[in-house]
Amino acid sequence: MKLLRTIRLDPSDTFIFDRAAEPGEWAVPGAFAFAHRDPTTLEGKARAAFRSGFLGIDSLGWSTLVQIVDASEEDRAAAVEQLAQRLVEHFGAPDLATARPAAEEEIAFAASLSEHPKGMLAALSRKYEDGAIREAFRTLTPSVGPKPLRAYAFLEVAGEEDAPEEHVDLQALGKGERS
Repeated sequence: MKLLRTIRLDPSDTFIFDRAAEPGEWAVPGAFAFAHRDPTTLEGKARAAFRSGFLGIDSLGWSTLVQIVDASEEDRAAAVEQLAQRLVEHFGAPDLATARPAAEEEIAFAASLSEHPKGMLAALSRKYEDGAIREAFRTLTPSVGPKPLRAYAFLEVAGEEDAPEEHVDLQALGKGERS
């Protein structure tokens, strides 16, 4: 069995969302988090979560990407139980007995999105259209081969406070030149 786990490739989720999911949480698409809100009135970080966030069920934070990972039946059962508790604590479910079937359904949906090779990344796009929330999912295949050069990066070298600074000429970067 495979499920979805949050992943953070860079710190952008911590800026994009009010609450970013911690890396490694079990995740679900989480459209239910917007069930009692008018999506047309969402702004800023709430709108970003609506448009592209997977919900981490431990923190109830959002993640732009999730990774497909192997999971045991015990992992699935624990995720269902944790999500059921969150539905009671934060989303108005009256009790665990009522919340468990909804949690089962959401985890099953997440598992259905996981029918790709282990390690593959997934992203979502969510919109409000014709009175309904619509979700589209896409998988992202990790690139093979050398990593592309970044336009700029920050490096810290311990013990070299007096070393000369290295500057990167962004226009010459494509030519492999440095100054």
